[in-house]
Amino acid sequence: MRRYGLSESQWERIKDFLPGREGHVGGTAADNRLFVEAVLYRYCAGIPWRDLPVRFGDWKNVHRRLRRWCESGVIERIFRHLAADRDNEYMMIDSTIVRAHQHSAGARKKGGVDQAIGRSRGGLTTKIHAIIDAAGKAVALALTPGQRADITEADTLLDEIDPEAFIADKAYDADPLIEKLEERQITPVIPSRRNRRHPRKIRFSFYKKRNEIERLFARLKQFRGIATRYDKLKSTFLAAVQLVSTIIKIN
Repeated sequence: MRRYGLSESQWERIKDFLPGREGHVGGTAADNRLFVEAVLYRYCAGIPWRDLPVRFGDWKNVHRRLRRWCESGVIERIFRHLAADRDNEYMMIDSTIVRAHQHSAGARKKGGVDQAIGRSRGGLTTKIHAIIDAAGKAVALALTPGQRADITEADTLLDEIDPEAFIADKAYDADPLIEKLEERQITPVIPSRRNRRHPRKIRFSFYKKRNEIERLFARLKQFRGIATRYDKLKSTFLAAVQLVSTIIKIN
């Protein structure tokens, strides 16, 4: 496999979900694989779109096509389809901060759309929220401004999953979340905060597995365009995180 390229097994797993494939309604695209590899190259190298190597074609066309796929939900459908094959023994949630480059700011807010960029002591940041299954694969993703509390996306992401146990750190120790988990008969594996009068007992054999989600974040951030956000639009950056997570899970 070429550096930044797709292996044959990775390509076989995603090719039948892409528009323009042979037999698909509409025109047939001869360069679907080249396009996907161009997007991966850009995010792995962390370069401006205009610096894409000429072998990928006109960078404007690559970026325009990515935006079309974002708007039509192509990448999200691939991510969700592969995420449906999950290990429900236990799942875990956490978040990670990525620095947003100054060029990512300034997108027009159409209809008050939040572009998931916040300002804090560290400057402009975006927070990636993720849930992974027992196999270490991302099954749900979301973006918020960097200063947003970790727990804010937990309730929404929880609606997308149904594990036997749910692992999280103390930042997620809140009565509404614990009650929702218990109502759904999901075992909460969340350490109690120090100010709880009656701390819960948790299964530390499960809790010590939290390093798995840290490893996922480490792999995501090997892609320089993920570790530092250069995209102005939330939808573009989220699609990039979904695509990279998909490639990681079928690696």
